Amino acid sequence: MTRGGVLPKKHTADMTKGSIAGNIIKFAFPLLLGNLFQQFYNMVDTWVIGQTGQNDAYAAVGSVGPIINILIGFFMGLSSGAGVVISQYYGAKKEDDVKRAVHTSLAMTLALAALFTLLGIVGTPLLLKLMLKSEGEIYVFAKEYLAIYFAGVSGLMIYNMGAGILRAVGDSKRPFYFLVVSAFMNVALDFLFVFGFDMGAVGVAVATIVSQFVSAALVVITLLRSEPCIRLELGKLKIDTEILKKVIMVGIPAAVQMALTSFSNMFVQSYVANVDLGAGIPTETAKTWSLGAWTSYTKIDQFIFLPVQSIALAVTTFVAQNLGTNDIPRAKKGVRISFLMAVAVNVSLIVVVMAAAPTLAAIFNDDENIVHYASLLLRYLTPFYFCTTINQTFSAAMRGAGNSRAPMITMLCSFVLFRQIYLFVMSNYVSNTLIPIGFGYPAGWIMCSVITLVYYKFFFKFHKGRLV
Repeated sequence: MTRGGVLPKKHTADMTKGSIAGNIIKFAFPLLLGNLFQQFYNMVDTWVIGQTGQNDAYAAVGSVGPIINILIGFFMGLSSGAGVVISQYYGAKKEDDVKRAVHTSLAMTLALAALFTLLGIVGTPLLLKLMLKSEGEIYVFAKEYLAIYFAGVSGLMIYNMGAGILRAVGDSKRPFYFLVVSAFMNVALDFLFVFGFDMGAVGVAVATIVSQFVSAALVVITLLRSEPCIRLELGKLKIDTEILKKVIMVGIPAAVQMALTSFSNMFVQSYVANVDLGAGIPTETAKTWSLGAWTSYTKIDQFIFLPVQSIALAVTTFVAQNLGTNDIPRAKKGVRISFLMAVAVNVSLIVVVMAAAPTLAAIFNDDENIVHYASLLLRYLTPFYFCTTINQTFSAAMRGAGNSRAPMITMLCSFVLFRQIYLFVMSNYVSNTLIPIGFGYPAGWIMCSVITLVYYKFFFKFHKGRLV
């Protein structure tokens, strides 16, 4: 029975009926554009610093991603649990339960924002020492950037939870519009603070947090004025223990997986920072070149990954809504169609990136040594991005069905345990050079894809993950 009447459809989208491909595309496309703009936060920061000729600052700003993603990854995983709960209630037309889930999720976000701000500021020096293993110029720039970033991290968290709520009911357009506004603001402030006020890494950090707070304000205003089922009412902002248990059940495995994977990536970067680039190259110079190349590579990596990630997020919402109505055949068909779409997009991007590797690498930093090593990474690692279509699409389907434990275990075994074993063996006993160390990424993708595909085909059951 529907609680509270029929859910309004002005901005929300019911993915339980109509064209499957059409639903996925309409949801994923604005999400893709939004994700592209969200990447601008750190990407524009990196690009602006790259144009100053300060290669140490460039390597520093570009290398802090894994540290940021330890906390943000944990929160994003937890918020994905909130999105699944809201989507399943929405698909089942239970309006009162949707409202309870919305207010519980936002109350949880405010509490975690305070905690993560403290943890980020206090933990930054330790994490940087683990990653860089020295306190040279790169360390100084990175520490300045992260201290400011974490002081304003609550803006990013509030935006992402608010946007997640909107996406859970099929609205991926308005979160995109807000990111467009904040991304352009970030670009303008980067130029002002770096080139106008000569603030360097501090300037790009300030520009980022100001822009994030703008996007947070926009999403909060939208929820305050939104359709009744997801409208934010400050007087109802409290944690419902029944809802919270469901959010934790789905979200904690994903949160642990994302946080530990980011922690593992931090160690990948520590291996990259200490590779052997050849005789006669001083240690600090080699570190600047290798981290600079890795920074350029990871910026392009994010663009390659975004279409698959956007389709995967659409799959999670699609599966969750259809399981809310117990339409398992439609959920399964949606996963198959989404996978084929992801493959087509991914293969096209692989071809482009391999053909234009030096040109793409030079966009972020045109130092000839950094471009050279970044191009090698792109040409050797990019073909293996095909594997991400497998692990991302089918893992997203499992999360939408309420089963985030299996993807968590699979990804931790592949991206953390296996990858760290590979890097240790490779660096100590085989070859401590850039490309073999960089292959730690594809090795993890291959392992994860094989395990995910086997589990999905032979062991996963859609009906066991229903929460409503």
